Amino acid sequence: MIDADIVREKAVSRPRVDLGHLAVGVALVLVIVATVFPFFWMVAASLKTRADVLAFPPVWIFTPTLDHYREALSRVDVARSLFNSLIIGTASTFLALLVGTPAAYALARWEWRGKREVWFWIISNRFMSPVVLALPFFLLARALGVLDNPWTLVAIYLTFNVPLVVWIVMDQFRAVPRELDEAAVVDGATPFIAFFRVVLPLATPGVVVSAILCFIFSWNELLYALVLTRAAARTAPVAATAFMSGYDLPWGEIMATGTMIVLPVIVFAVLVSRHLVRGLTLGAIK
Repeated sequence: MIDADIVREKAVSRPRVDLGHLAVGVALVLVIVATVFPFFWMVAASLKTRADVLAFPPVWIFTPTLDHYREALSRVDVARSLFNSLIIGTASTFLALLVGTPAAYALARWEWRGKREVWFWIISNRFMSPVVLALPFFLLARALGVLDNPWTLVAIYLTFNVPLVVWIVMDQFRAVPRELDEAAVVDGATPFIAFFRVVLPLATPGVVVSAILCFIFSWNELLYALVLTRAAARTAPVAATAFMSGYDLPWGEIMATGTMIVLPVIVFAVLVSRHLVRGLTLGAIK
């Protein structure tokens, strides 16, 4: 009789659904759909004819065409804009690491007067809205005669890339035991050698993830590039806005340009995603 009651209780309890897990699963599905659907819609629109792009209700089954890509490459020099974005993003990332990594090491390892003020000043540059600085940067660049120059954008991008590097890499240096570089100094290494051969290799995940984020932010930046460039130093996001004039927007060409801009970043992010997750979580596990 007792066994029958136990079996009955199990039979009744088996169909129960964990509402917590169900809610998390539904939320994840919604987040994935909300993230992926805009990209899917952009790529699909770039491959439709003009009539299909403007059709309502939307056309889901269509014959793909590359006309919008050919038009985008002929009307606006997208290839040159992509090359400019690559050069500016790479140079800004390299210089941000060159300046930000030693600064993060000094802030993480040494105590000196004014350290808190310097730390707050560096981070406050990251908090400031780009709109506030757009006009001053434009006036300064015009006065110096460096408008429409890629190195002007490289210098300006350092204002938000260096704080990002300091912020991320500083936590990585703090996660490395101080005894390791002290032991290297005791064994005869200079502080410079101890930094490069002992501490920096252990903080490599943080350096890599900060480099990835700096490059992506530089690649996607629009406001400063729109204000400070014309044709010679025009970046890829600015090239996408070149089609926007009047009320007749060529959505196919805009979507084709957007696809060519976003696709390299997505491929790059997928290739380095393992380093990205490892770098972001390393400081949280000690």
